[in-house]
Amino acid sequence: MSPGARAHTDAARHRRAEHLLDVAAELLLRLGYRRVTVDDIAGRAGVGKGTVYLHYKTRDELLLAVLHREVVRSMDQLVTALREDMTTIALHRLTEVHFLGVMRRPLLRALYTSDPDVLGKLATELHDSQGFRHHDIFDDYLHLLADHGLLRDDLSIDEISYGYHAVLHGYLSEDAYDRGAHDISLEHKARLLATTVHRTFEPPRVSPEAIQKIGERAVCLFAEAADRGREHLHPTTT
Repeated sequence: MSPGARAHTDAARHRRAEHLLDVAAELLLRLGYRRVTVDDIAGRAGVGKGTVYLHYKTRDELLLAVLHREVVRSMDQLVTALREDMTTIALHRLTEVHFLGVMRRPLLRALYTSDPDVLGKLATELHDSQGFRHHDIFDDYLHLLADHGLLRDDLSIDEISYGYHAVLHGYLSEDAYDRGAHDISLEHKARLLATTVHRTFEPPRVSPEAIQKIGERAVCLFAEAADRGREHLHPTTT
């Protein structure tokens, strides 16, 4: 096969895999992990089951790829936000952007809250995946902030990471309960979260000089993480 023909074939295969992921994401949200079948996905995508298995060995491999893609897209969103405004590097600013991104993507929110109805065991399998450890990437980011005085210095990175994720997951999960806060907009909730993070985990003044100094390193950190994640989205082919 010529290089041109191979590139054309690879592009077609990639488009077909993306279509399968789109369909699987839609069905995962609508039906939940326990009810989605390969027959459902193939039928909705307009292909045979054999075509699905050309790309993914099992149903769970396909559904995990759906979640991997959500995480990659989240990383891409952070990279875009950082490139547009370097002040987003500060933990409270990055958190505000990230919270809005998660809340606006139902599958990503289900992943962060480990929603059993939507994801079943998939959330645990993704968190345990050795191929793409996004929590490790976040801790690398925290170390970068700490090394430049952008986090409070009386707590270890482990303590900040634990406390931070407890706060973030609390905000992400709160709307599942009826506590009478229906009039608070999503944007206002994001600002409340940012204020909580700033007052809890950062020094009173976030240094603009330090932010400028680590800007490109932070962008590269998340961009490289997204690229590594994309490598695991390439389907198995024959």
